Amino acid sequence: MSEQSAIAERALALVGTPFRLGGRDPASGIDCIGLAALALGGADDVPSGYALRGGDGARWHRWFEGRGFAKIAGGGPGDLCLVRAAPLHFHLLVAVTGGFVHAHAGLRRTVFLPGASLWPIDSFWRLKDCPSPARAGEGYGALRRRR
Repeated sequence: MSEQSAIAERALALVGTPFRLGGRDPASGIDCIGLAALALGGADDVPSGYALRGGDGARWHRWFEGRGFAKIAGGGPGDLCLVRAAPLHFHLLVAVTGGFVHAHAGLRRTVFLPGASLWPIDSFWRLKDCPSPARAGEGYGALRRRR
Protein backbone atom coordinates (compact mmCIF):
# COMPACT_ATOMS: atom_id res chain seq x y z
CA MET A 1 0.00 0.00 0.00
CA SER A 2 1.32 3.46 -0.87
CA GLU A 3 1.76 6.11 1.80
CA GLN A 4 -0.95 8.20 0.10
CA SER A 5 -3.38 5.26 0.38
CA ALA A 6 -2.41 4.73 4.02
CA ILE A 7 -3.10 8.41 4.80
CA ALA A 8 -6.54 8.16 3.17
CA GLU A 9 -7.36 4.93 5.05
CA ARG A 10 -6.30 6.40 8.40
CA ALA A 11 -8.54 9.44 7.72
CA LEU A 12 -11.52 7.25 6.81
CA ALA A 13 -11.00 5.23 10.00
CA LEU A 14 -11.58 8.45 11.97
CA VAL A 15 -15.08 9.07 10.56
CA GLY A 16 -17.43 9.27 13.54
CA THR A 17 -14.74 10.52 15.94
CA PRO A 18 -16.03 13.34 18.15
CA PHE A 19 -15.06 16.93 17.34
CA ARG A 20 -13.13 18.93 19.92
CA LEU A 21 -11.38 22.21 19.16
CA GLY A 22 -7.65 21.67 19.65
CA GLY A 23 -8.21 17.92 19.95
CA ARG A 24 -5.51 15.45 18.99
CA ASP A 25 -6.82 12.25 20.61
CA PRO A 26 -9.65 10.24 19.01
CA ALA A 27 -10.88 9.19 22.46
CA SER A 28 -11.64 12.77 23.50
CA GLY A 29 -12.12 14.39 20.09
CA ILE A 30 -10.19 15.97 17.23
CA ASP A 31 -10.29 19.10 15.11
CA CYS A 32 -9.06 19.48 11.54
CA ILE A 33 -5.40 19.70 12.59
CA GLY A 34 -5.82 16.61 14.78
CA LEU A 35 -7.46 14.79 11.87
CA ALA A 36 -4.55 15.67 9.56
CA ALA A 37 -1.97 14.69 12.19
CA LEU A 38 -3.59 11.31 12.83
CA ALA A 39 -4.10 10.64 9.13
CA LEU A 40 -0.41 11.35 8.63
CA GLY A 41 0.33 8.62 11.16
CA GLY A 42 0.60 10.68 14.32
CA ALA A 43 2.60 13.71 13.22
CA ASP A 44 4.10 15.24 16.33
CA ASP A 45 5.03 18.66 15.01
CA VAL A 46 1.64 19.98 13.96
CA PRO A 47 0.65 23.55 14.80
CA SER A 48 -0.69 24.21 18.27
CA GLY A 49 -2.00 27.43 19.71
CA TYR A 50 -2.96 28.28 16.16
CA ALA A 51 -5.86 30.28 14.84
CA LEU A 52 -7.20 29.17 11.50
CA ARG A 53 -9.33 32.32 11.60
CA GLY A 54 -7.77 35.64 10.79
CA GLY A 55 -4.75 35.41 8.60
CA ASP A 56 -3.73 34.41 5.18
CA GLY A 57 -2.82 31.18 3.47
CA ALA A 58 0.87 32.13 3.30
CA ARG A 59 1.40 31.08 6.94
CA TRP A 60 -0.04 27.65 6.22
CA HIS A 61 1.91 27.37 2.98
CA ARG A 62 5.16 28.07 4.88
CA TRP A 63 4.25 25.46 7.48
CA PHE A 64 3.61 22.78 4.82
CA GLU A 65 6.74 23.67 2.82
CA GLY A 66 8.90 23.55 5.95
CA ARG A 67 7.76 20.02 6.76
CA GLY A 68 8.35 18.18 3.53
CA PHE A 69 5.11 18.82 1.68
CA ALA A 70 4.79 19.97 -1.92
CA LYS A 71 1.96 22.14 -3.18
CA ILE A 72 0.28 20.32 -6.04
CA ALA A 73 -2.31 21.17 -8.66
CA GLY A 74 -5.38 19.08 -7.97
CA GLY A 75 -5.43 16.50 -5.24
CA GLY A 76 -5.92 12.81 -4.83
CA PRO A 77 -6.52 10.36 -2.00
CA GLY A 78 -4.17 11.01 0.89
CA ASP A 79 -3.47 14.65 0.06
CA LEU A 80 -4.22 17.43 2.53
CA CYS A 81 -6.54 20.14 1.27
CA LEU A 82 -6.46 23.67 2.67
CA VAL A 83 -9.81 25.40 2.12
CA ARG A 84 -11.27 28.81 2.89
CA ALA A 85 -14.33 28.11 5.01
CA ALA A 86 -14.89 31.88 5.26
CA PRO A 87 -12.93 34.91 4.02
CA LEU A 88 -10.33 34.69 6.81
CA HIS A 89 -11.05 31.17 8.07
CA PHE A 90 -8.95 28.22 6.88
CA HIS A 91 -9.83 24.55 7.33
CA LEU A 92 -8.01 21.29 6.55
CA LEU A 93 -9.59 18.31 4.82
CA VAL A 94 -8.06 14.97 3.91
CA ALA A 95 -8.79 13.88 0.34
CA VAL A 96 -10.05 10.30 -0.02
CA THR A 97 -11.57 8.38 -2.89
CA GLY A 98 -14.93 9.96 -3.68
CA GLY A 99 -14.57 13.04 -1.48
CA PHE A 100 -13.01 14.28 1.73
CA VAL A 101 -12.84 13.55 5.46
CA HIS A 102 -13.13 16.53 7.78
CA ALA A 103 -13.70 17.38 11.42
CA HIS A 104 -17.11 19.06 11.38
CA ALA A 105 -17.57 21.51 14.25
CA GLY A 106 -21.32 21.95 13.61
CA LEU A 107 -22.06 18.22 13.64
CA ARG A 108 -19.55 17.71 16.50
CA ARG A 109 -17.92 14.75 14.74
CA THR A 110 -15.58 13.77 11.92
CA VAL A 111 -17.46 13.06 8.70
CA PHE A 112 -17.04 11.86 5.13
CA LEU A 113 -17.97 14.58 2.66
CA PRO A 114 -18.82 12.98 -0.70
CA GLY A 115 -17.95 14.81 -3.90
CA ALA A 116 -16.42 18.25 -4.18
CA SER A 117 -15.39 20.47 -1.28
CA LEU A 118 -18.11 22.69 0.15
CA TRP A 119 -15.57 25.51 0.38
CA PRO A 120 -13.19 27.17 -2.08
CA ILE A 121 -9.94 25.22 -2.24
CA ASP A 122 -6.83 27.24 -1.45
CA SER A 123 -4.33 24.44 -2.12
CA PHE A 124 -3.54 20.73 -2.03
CA TRP A 125 -0.42 19.38 -0.26
CA ARG A 126 1.39 16.05 -0.66
CA LEU A 127 4.42 14.63 1.12
CA LYS A 128 7.46 15.09 -1.14
CA ASP A 129 9.43 12.10 0.07
CA CYS A 130 7.08 9.22 0.86
CA PRO A 131 8.57 6.05 2.32
CA SER A 132 9.37 3.17 0.00
CA PRO A 133 6.58 0.61 -0.48
CA ALA A 134 8.25 -1.62 2.12
CA ARG A 135 7.90 1.18 4.67
CA ALA A 136 4.54 2.50 3.51
CA GLY A 137 2.05 3.02 6.28
CA GLU A 138 4.65 4.13 8.83
CA GLY A 139 3.32 7.64 8.58
CA TYR A 140 4.66 11.15 8.62
CA GLY A 141 6.23 10.87 12.07
CA ALA A 142 8.51 8.03 10.95
CA LEU A 143 9.38 9.92 7.78
CA ARG A 144 10.35 13.05 9.78
CA ARG A 145 12.51 10.99 12.18
CA ARG A 146 14.47 9.48 9.26
CA ARG A 147 15.35 12.90 7.80
